[in-house]
Amino acid sequence: MHRIKKLTAVILSVLTVSGVSVVGSFTAGASGTGAGLAEWALNAYNEGWSYSWGGASPGAVDCSGLIWSYCGGDRMNMLSDAQSNGRDWGYVSDGVPRVHGLGLARTGHVGVYIADGMEVDARGDEYGVCYDEIGGWNNWDCWFKLTAVSYPENGWEQFNGDSYYYEDGEYIVNTSRTIDGTTYYFDSQGRSDTTPSDTSSSSGSSSSSSSSKKSETKQTYWQKGSNGDEVTKIQTRLAELGFYSGSIDGDFGDATDKAFKAFQKAAGLYVDGIAGSDREVLYSDDAPFAQTEKKEEKKEEKEEKEEATEPATEAETTPTSLSNGDFSTGVADVQTKLADLGYFGLDATGYFGDFTADAIKAFQKANGLEETGIVDEATYALLFSDDAVKFTAEETTEATEPTEVTEPAEEVTEEVTEPAETEPVEEVVEEAVETEEYVEPETEQPTEAPKAQGVVYSTPAGPSPLKASSAGTGSGDYSGTASSVANKTNKVAENALADSSSNVQSSVAAQVKRTANIWIWFVIAALILGIAAFVVVKRDSKKQSRYQRYASKKKSSLKEQLNSKW
Repeated sequence: MHRIKKLTAVILSVLTVSGVSVVGSFTAGASGTGAGLAEWALNAYNEGWSYSWGGASPGAVDCSGLIWSYCGGDRMNMLSDAQSNGRDWGYVSDGVPRVHGLGLARTGHVGVYIADGMEVDARGDEYGVCYDEIGGWNNWDCWFKLTAVSYPENGWEQFNGDSYYYEDGEYIVNTSRTIDGTTYYFDSQGRSDTTPSDTSSSSGSSSSSSSSKKSETKQTYWQKGSNGDEVTKIQTRLAELGFYSGSIDGDFGDATDKAFKAFQKAAGLYVDGIAGSDREVLYSDDAPFAQTEKKEEKKEEKEEKEEATEPATEAETTPTSLSNGDFSTGVADVQTKLADLGYFGLDATGYFGDFTADAIKAFQKANGLEETGIVDEATYALLFSDDAVKFTAEETTEATEPTEVTEPAEEVTEEVTEPAETEPVEEVVEEAVETEEYVEPETEQPTEAPKAQGVVYSTPAGPSPLKASSAGTGSGDYSGTASSVANKTNKVAENALADSSSNVQSSVAAQVKRTANIWIWFVIAALILGIAAFVVVKRDSKKQSRYQRYASKKKSSLKEQLNSKW
């Protein structure tokens, strides 16, 4: 069974190669139309045909196989075959004619022109059949009329469910034509607005029809030269809209033609002066009016009235109330005004927070208003008036320096500088050296300084009694260094607290004092760590000295014993 499968695969491969070899010289007898070829190619794209090299059957084709599967022809030399048979061709760079189903060619590749600048080609294994714009992936060199395809010169052509009308070998666009008494309008893609009843008609006008046929056909359009009751109706409506100012006489003359074209332009219709289906817009309630000078003046007056009656914007209106948590341009205006008066020391952000509420309270107190911290109408009006009282330093001093806050300063100073708690350090160090165990000295931590302005930290004069000594290798005195660090720390705290006691708002001063307290704790912690490190170093040094003495003594004893033996 396995050998049979292999043999079958070999036979199919041979047949495929043979078929491809023969294709080059084979010319099919099938033929078709340009519109039919364009629809065939579009159908291949919509159905998702795959790419198969050498394939020419529906569902699996290569570039030339896509065309050959519809109309046949010289598959391997489509462009040269068209040129040798006198078919029309040209360069794509010079433009492609408005013809459905033209062939497109470049070196080693062919495709099909659909319409309106679009093409279809079998592109490759990774892409299959593609629908793309000319000039995109493919840079086509030439267009040509295939030998096996017929293309119309004049008359109707059906493509993809729409009707197109050809004149001189191309379908017409953006115009209208009267054919057998019926006027047809063609859009920018050449599609007719009405499907003709007889697509075999050639180009022409109503003049080619007999007078008897004219009498039987109901008139559906009016243009320059027409007359009758419908023309009178058209003139009357154009006059109502302001496009026509001539006499209502039922004669579609130059004035009526000019007026109707002006109406078409104003309505966004195709401007050709033909009153056909455009009359539906003309007679509707949505028909545009002519732009006269009088109407422009009335329009400007109306706009001015609307602008005068427009409500004021948020920035122009006076807010009824602003409170903590609000966020608006009105809050930013209030903050800016408070800053100008000296009550607000930050940049305006538009957010109503605690700082803004404190500033409002200070302003209300200074100006004799109830201290609510809310911007009501009275506060807002006074804030932006010339009678607003500015911030003064005396008010801040009274508000930010309560007597009960400054009293604990002496207790804090005593706790920080009291040396009695550090006296046992020398004994602890000595004991640690003797027992070869380290005991961390205990020192009482100072309490946090109260958050008040005017607090000054100081140390008593004279050297600090905090000392440590070591036996054997000498003694070290680090009390002077500790005292110097403490003095510098107190000076930093004194300067920081002195700066924070300037005349600013209570909220900003509190922030500065908290920062100073943090630095005080940081320096004290660093001092304690330094003392601990010093004790550890001295302990190791003491231990090393004791070991050296012990080793020396042991060595001397051993020497004496040996001497005694000898």
